[in-house]
Amino acid sequence: MASKSDQLLIVVSILEGRQFPKSQRHTLVVQAKFDGEQLATDPVEHKEQPQFCTELAWELDRRTLHQHRLQRTPIKLQCYAVDSNTSAKENVGYIVLDLRSVQEVKQPPKWYPLLSSKYTKLKPALLLSMVLENDTKQPPDQFKAKKAPPRPGSPVLANVESVKLEAVLNEDEGYHQIGPADLCKDMFILSVTVAFATNLEQLISSSAKLASEGSEFFFFYSLLDNDVTSEPFQNLISPNFEPERASIRIRSNDKLLRAFLSQQQNLQIHLCCGNQSLGRTDIPLAALVKNSVDLAKEAATIEGAFVLQPPNRTKQSLQAVPVDLQPTVGVAIILRREDVSAELPDPPIESRDGLKSPVKKSPGVDIHPEPAPAKTRPRSPSPTHRSPVRPLTSPSPPDRQHSESEAESLPEDAEHVEPKKSESLAPALAAADMALESEADIQASSITVSAPKIAIPASAHHYCFSMDLRSIRHLNVGFPVNCMLRYAYQFFGSAAPIMTNPAVEIKKNTEVFLPQSYCAFDFAALPNQLQDTFLRIPLVVEMWHRDPSSKDILLGTSSVQLSHLLTSEKTRFLGQSDQQHWRQTYSERLPVIKAQGSNEKVAELSYVAVLEDMGLVKAQDILISESSLSGNQVHQKVAVAPHGGEEVAAKSRETLEYKAALELEMWKEMQEDLFDNQLKQKELSHMQALAEEWRKRDREREALVKKKEMEYNLLEEQLQKTLADLEKREKTLAHAEMETQRLQREMRAEHEFSMRELQDSSRRLREDCAHQVELERLKVRQLEEDLTRQQQQLSEAEKKYKLLEKDFQQYRDQQNTRPEIRLQSEINMLRLEKAELERKLESTTKSKLHYKQQWGRALKELARFKQREQENAMIRLKKQQQELEHMRLRYLAAEEKEAVKNEKHELQDIRNELNRLKQQEEKRTWKEPACVSLNESADDHLSRLLEERDTLLRTD
Repeated sequence: MASKSDQLLIVVSILEGRQFPKSQRHTLVVQAKFDGEQLATDPVEHKEQPQFCTELAWELDRRTLHQHRLQRTPIKLQCYAVDSNTSAKENVGYIVLDLRSVQEVKQPPKWYPLLSSKYTKLKPALLLSMVLENDTKQPPDQFKAKKAPPRPGSPVLANVESVKLEAVLNEDEGYHQIGPADLCKDMFILSVTVAFATNLEQLISSSAKLASEGSEFFFFYSLLDNDVTSEPFQNLISPNFEPERASIRIRSNDKLLRAFLSQQQNLQIHLCCGNQSLGRTDIPLAALVKNSVDLAKEAATIEGAFVLQPPNRTKQSLQAVPVDLQPTVGVAIILRREDVSAELPDPPIESRDGLKSPVKKSPGVDIHPEPAPAKTRPRSPSPTHRSPVRPLTSPSPPDRQHSESEAESLPEDAEHVEPKKSESLAPALAAADMALESEADIQASSITVSAPKIAIPASAHHYCFSMDLRSIRHLNVGFPVNCMLRYAYQFFGSAAPIMTNPAVEIKKNTEVFLPQSYCAFDFAALPNQLQDTFLRIPLVVEMWHRDPSSKDILLGTSSVQLSHLLTSEKTRFLGQSDQQHWRQTYSERLPVIKAQGSNEKVAELSYVAVLEDMGLVKAQDILISESSLSGNQVHQKVAVAPHGGEEVAAKSRETLEYKAALELEMWKEMQEDLFDNQLKQKELSHMQALAEEWRKRDREREALVKKKEMEYNLLEEQLQKTLADLEKREKTLAHAEMETQRLQREMRAEHEFSMRELQDSSRRLREDCAHQVELERLKVRQLEEDLTRQQQQLSEAEKKYKLLEKDFQQYRDQQNTRPEIRLQSEINMLRLEKAELERKLESTTKSKLHYKQQWGRALKELARFKQREQENAMIRLKKQQQELEHMRLRYLAAEEKEAVKNEKHELQDIRNELNRLKQQEEKRTWKEPACVSLNESADDHLSRLLEERDTLLRTD
């Protein structure tokens, strides 16, 4: 827990505005948002220089402030123009403040222009100042409004500031006491009403399902440590809950209650699903005492639609939504004295959808069931599937399940259907008249007559549908087939299948015409019902292989789309009563698809379908279901009562049997009418349930589509921004590529110039080296000549020595007889000559050794020169490689690789050329062994040339 000295307040002062247009029906509101928490100014007039004069403050400690500064958390101010009539908010512009610029020293206010302003020509701006203050008071919640300054000399308020007030529950009396018992003399009622909620689907991601079985949502808040939960609801798009007011009785006085509410934290209302909070809104209770409202005369009220903020863990996964689509909850908080309750009307809070919500209260909360003024919408019963009654000619029409796509169309049909009139289709009178006909007429017809009672709407048409299954061809089965076709269509009034008979044998590459394949149906139906059925339900024709020794095999099926018949051309024809009727004919060849496995074509079916519209059903017509005995054809024809035998019929009507039958028939008609009315009532209720479910799901789909569309728009904007950035990068890359090409051309020119300079310097160096080598060779040649001359002198001296020695020997032999002194002198002379000759011999030997040393030194100098040349070449190569690496990092164009390769090839050529020159020099040096001394000036000149080349390459 941070100490008081560490508690800070970030205070943003919104002073005034300028360059705003004048509007009578709008007010200006500035909302400031920091770290997910939002504050707003009071509405001011929409004029040229609106005066806000409002301070907004957020409380935090120094450590949190340091983290926000590191993360560069901004303070965003959003300016809205609020319509006074409709309360619609329109974005005017926004300002983003940098938290790092907030200092503890107060700075002079500055003008900040509104970004993305609605008024682009005027360029409105706000005068703002920011300061960081130390919070030395008791730590209220970060959204508490500042308490009104205490009146001077008030001992009660002086005691209140030094004591922390708490609400103590008195269970016996049923109220909370705030403050000392001797000061608490007034009774107050604090009530909270959660009235409505809108756009709750924005709090969850679009991939989640909005309404599922077992998922319940509810609102939760804690009022003076009492948990309050609303009635669960399952639909986030249109939340259906009853608004109910939760009230708490408080015993205190005006000043203590104001002080207590100023110390209270915000009232947090959560939207929950199970144990998970989907979003919450904070409502400061201190705002009840912010205005100087006399609670003895009137009530303090906070009401409005508050924005639900998602938790921090889900903010990143949710896309930003516009202001008009933000999730909101309508809340009203009222604080009043208990004795003025009758004078205060209920706050008119209505939801946008007119929905309401009951609330569950904890035991510590006193609930006053006050009527909420929001309008209620009746709830539709749960949708159930049923079989609607269809006006067909069949006495028992088949049941048919409706999908959601039919839920809207079927109630409309039911509205148009009038109450069925009991038509005398098969009364006892007709039965008696039929019984009195001649027996010959009965035997002449092979039709068995039955007369069931059928109820037909007055707007129904008499239709005749006929189908002729003509032929089968292109058989794709590996064995001969005894083909039989079969189909059934319950809409025509008969559940019995229609089959071709007998079975015909079909082989490959043959076309076989089917026997007794024509069938006609007479039925009555509504036109829109006929069209809807033909569009939705195809007629499925089954192809069977009849094997007398085993069970029949289903080869494949073919779906006949009867909707094609409705779009075919209509032709007129005259009926039996010379009335004009309409006829539509359609023929087609359809593939028969294999029944099991892949969608493989088994055969090809040719058929002709005819639909005849005979007009409205006549009252005197009697619809009879007929069954032919000669073939598998089913006809439903209109039979007219005979005109003959009137006298016999009149007598038969006077019999008791006839009267009993007539009464029985009338009772049957009455019961059938009652049953039909009950079925209609059930059908209408079920259709309404289906329609309501359909509309609810349609609203869910529309909400999801809107949310997806909004997300896609945001993604499209991001994509457009990315495309714009890519275009900028492409332009930058193109410019950089052109710059790279220019630099490459310059580098290539500089490199060619440097290569020419290097070649010239290498050529001059080679010439100087060749000249020096030639001079050294001349010196070696002279030394060799001197050596040869000295050797010749040495050989001559040796010859002279030998001659002198021979003469001395002769002389000694001759002087054996002379005196010793003479001999001694001759010996001395000879010794002197000998010493001279020895000295010359020694000098010659020393010169020979000296020349050998000079030769070895020359060889060492030449080897050192070679090594230095190799080191210089390696240094040059390393420098050039570093330069090429630097150029590769500097320019990222694709063509740079080729240039680097060319440079490497040229360097390799230079290296090969230098190696070749070295090899030539070595060969020349080893072929002509001599003492070589290199000139120091040539080395200096070579190093100077290399430094100039390196300088030119480094400076581009």
